[in-house]
Amino acid sequence: MVEQYGIGIIPINFFAGGKLYKDWVDITPSEAYELFLKDPESFKTSAASPEDCLNAYRKASQQAKDILCVTVSIKLSTVYNVAQRAKELAKTELPAISLEILDSNTATPAEGFVALAGARAAAEGKDLAEVVSAAEEIRDKVSCIVLLDTIRHVYRSGRIPKIASQVGSILNIRPILTVSGAVHFTGAVRNREHGIERILQMMRDKVEQIPVHVAVMHAYAPDEGERLKERVSAEFNCAELWLTEFSPIMGYACGTGTVGLAFYTED
Repeated sequence: MVEQYGIGIIPINFFAGGKLYKDWVDITPSEAYELFLKDPESFKTSAASPEDCLNAYRKASQQAKDILCVTVSIKLSTVYNVAQRAKELAKTELPAISLEILDSNTATPAEGFVALAGARAAAEGKDLAEVVSAAEEIRDKVSCIVLLDTIRHVYRSGRIPKIASQVGSILNIRPILTVSGAVHFTGAVRNREHGIERILQMMRDKVEQIPVHVAVMHAYAPDEGERLKERVSAEFNCAELWLTEFSPIMGYACGTGTVGLAFYTED
């Protein structure tokens, strides 16, 4: 879809084993998770730089004069502020472009749906204001539910102490999280199957039988992701359904085995 709609991606950086990587540029999520599993403690994230953002603007400006940059929620990352700083630099270097920065208020494929809405509007020939409006419409109704396979690494998010993560891991506690602005703890289960049923029920409560756009995500768990996708396909009226890997930038705090759902209903 990135290729289909000509979407540019500003890479987020992370360190593993003392080496710097750019997510999806010089390493795939699966490769990143393999590094993570070898040495979780050496895995650190690092926000995109203004130069990374400016490079993306330069590349986009070769194709269009109007640019929409969609970022992960400002409550989860500094990327929005970095993109704004790069926008100020672009005013001098790229004076002919019009550039809007939109906080998606979310992350994961939920952010992807916001970006896709803007890209699809642009593909229809709509102007920048209409493209921004289309992205904002999806931003305001997209949902994201994530089931962790372990609570062991959640301390990395800064939301609970490390000792609590370790105790929870011993007790096999599997948190259920939602993303709306920030990450919210919405429950926990002791059994993976119960967790899958819980997140599907949360989706049913929001969707019922309304046509729904869905992205199923997984963190280094393709078989579990495929099974969850099959459940979604069988139980919901899907206008769109795809499977994707959970970014290791978030996976370093969620751990491998994570699965989740991002979705929004049609009007």
